[in-house]
Amino acid sequence: MFSPRLVLDWTLYRLALLLAAPLIPLRLLWRGRRERGYWRHWGERLGTGVVPVGALWIHAVSVGEMRAAQPLIVALRDAHPGAPVLLTCMTPTGRATAESLYGDFATIVYLPYDYAWLVRGFLRRARPRVGILMETELWPNLIRAAARARVPLVLANARLSKRSARGYARLPALTRASLQRIDSVAAQTEADAARLLKLGAASVHVTGNLKFDIAPPPRLLERGAAWKTKWGQRPVLLAASTREGEEAPLLRAFAEAAPADVLLLLVPRHPQRFDDVAALIESTGLRCQRRSVLDGAELNAATRVLLGDSLGELFAYYAACDVAFVGGSLMPLGGQNLIEAASVGRPVLVGPHTFNFEEATRRAIEAGAARRVNDAGDLLANALALLNDAAARTRMGEAGLDFAARHRGAAAQVAQLIAPLLADADAGRFRPDPRG
Repeated sequence: MFSPRLVLDWTLYRLALLLAAPLIPLRLLWRGRRERGYWRHWGERLGTGVVPVGALWIHAVSVGEMRAAQPLIVALRDAHPGAPVLLTCMTPTGRATAESLYGDFATIVYLPYDYAWLVRGFLRRARPRVGILMETELWPNLIRAAARARVPLVLANARLSKRSARGYARLPALTRASLQRIDSVAAQTEADAARLLKLGAASVHVTGNLKFDIAPPPRLLERGAAWKTKWGQRPVLLAASTREGEEAPLLRAFAEAAPADVLLLLVPRHPQRFDDVAALIESTGLRCQRRSVLDGAELNAATRVLLGDSLGELFAYYAACDVAFVGGSLMPLGGQNLIEAASVGRPVLVGPHTFNFEEATRRAIEAGAARRVNDAGDLLANALALLNDAAARTRMGEAGLDFAARHRGAAAQVAQLIAPLLADADAGRFRPDPRG
């Protein structure tokens, strides 16, 4: 039954979609100037992608969510070895990540935009046995269409920062209606669960963070160790997953204070920025080499910065470093995943802005696996202190390994929540749409 507020929220949402429609091709063309993947597969974004019928469907918007889904996908394939797997995403980097991780067994397409007729057509053709939305993907038309098509939905590895909760609360009735149509919510933390319940979720379980279940691939650890050996005894500071606005102050601080033998391994978060960051390094006067052209070549002794311009090698970069800074945290961007660095046993530094990984960061700091810094200068001072203190690095690295190990197990818990939904769907038992 529609309340007046829900009618208003739906009207505002549909109006926003209508106004956005003519801008979509312009946005894809504009973004494609720097990331050519946006110029391909437009038909999939309009619902014309070829999809398997009756698949286990997982939607992960981009790189982080697609990688976080890995232990859950492994658990589901172990439980249902013959089931087709359908992965949907929204970004070219998310698609590239999916292809590298799951391309040998999964069908990978872009999710259609959240227009009612597009998502209805997508679900009508795919008829998935279950839909798993990673983290916080609340698309009202998609969720409504799934409920009406009797496709059970799970919000897995759900996280909701205070900032995001305020955004969803601007359309409270629509957010509540969408959350109540989701059969089960697997929240990362108690705080995430409380915010989701407050917004209207009906069935919330705290299962932990799937990212703790991601095991560092041995081949990447071996690759990183081999790099470290080739680079000799040089101390290595890794700045991982950096975002726009972070590299410039870090490079200035590094140029002013870092000893000549320290190597800065700089890995931007977004591949479309690799060339811009290379130009930024050059402008500082620091000698730079690029990972993409280093194969077969030696790291020059005069090189101060190695630009990590490759995809899928983050664990290798962690294995090659002595101290790791996890980016997106010097600027108010919410931070990136520090669990990977901890799971490789590296001391971790983070900036003041980590609201996207609030609890994981707090627990890592409390465990002695991570330290918080205030700005680029403070980051470099802490990094140099650690590079000069092998005992402190060892203590933090061991604390990181223990921290990562103690919080594993989310994938098994989420898989247990999904199992009865799959059983009901296979037996033809469907929960009625609670919103009609």
